[in-house]
Amino acid sequence: MVRIVIYGSSIQNEKDRRGKNMKFMVETSARHVHLSTADLAILFGEGYELTKKKDLSQPGQFACEERVTIVGPKKELKGVSVLGPVRKQTQVELSMTDARSIGIAAPVRESGDLEGSGPCKVVGPNGEIEISEGVIVAKRHIHATVADAKALGVENGDIVSVKIDSDGRSLIFGDVVVRVSDSYALAMHVDTDESNAAACPRDAMGEIVK
Repeated sequence: MVRIVIYGSSIQNEKDRRGKNMKFMVETSARHVHLSTADLAILFGEGYELTKKKDLSQPGQFACEERVTIVGPKKELKGVSVLGPVRKQTQVELSMTDARSIGIAAPVRESGDLEGSGPCKVVGPNGEIEISEGVIVAKRHIHATVADAKALGVENGDIVSVKIDSDGRSLIFGDVVVRVSDSYALAMHVDTDESNAAACPRDAMGEIVK
C-alpha cells in the first residue's frame, strides 16, 4: 500500500520537525541499460564481463565502458551506457523525450517493475536482442538508509514532493517515491527531462516540502 505523506497534519508534526530543512543531493540519471547475464553474453560474447569505468553514488553500482544501441520503431539511440552489475532481467531506462523520439511507449515505473513495459531492440558489438518488455521511464525517487528515512520523517514507499532550488527555474516535483534500504546512500534521482526542467546544477540539492 502506498502511503501519501501529508505534512502539516497532527500525525506528521513530529516528522515535520525532524525532516524540516534537511537537504539531500539530487543526481541526474541519463539514459542507460542494465543487462542480464544471458543478454550480456549475446551482445558482447560468451563469458564477457563488464568493464568498470567509475563507481556511482549508490553502493555497488557502477558505470561501464561498454555501450549499446537502443532501436525503436522510429529511430535509434547510439552509445547508451551500460551500468553494472548484471541483473536478473534486462532493463532500459530512458527519458520520456528519448522514448517518444524513437517510437517506444515507455511507462513511468520504479526500477524492476517491468511487466507490460516497452519493447525494443538492443544492439551490441557481438550480437543483438529483442526484448518484449523492459523499457521504462524511471519514476523519480529518493534513496535513503533507515536512519536517513527516520531523519526525514518518511517510510519506504511514501510519496512526497521535493523542492529543488536553481537559478531561475526552481521547481517542486510531486510523485517522488521514497525507497529505504541500508544498502542505499541518500540521494534523489531524476532523469534528464526533469533535470533540465529545473535547470539542475551539478551540485543540486533537494528538500522534502510535503
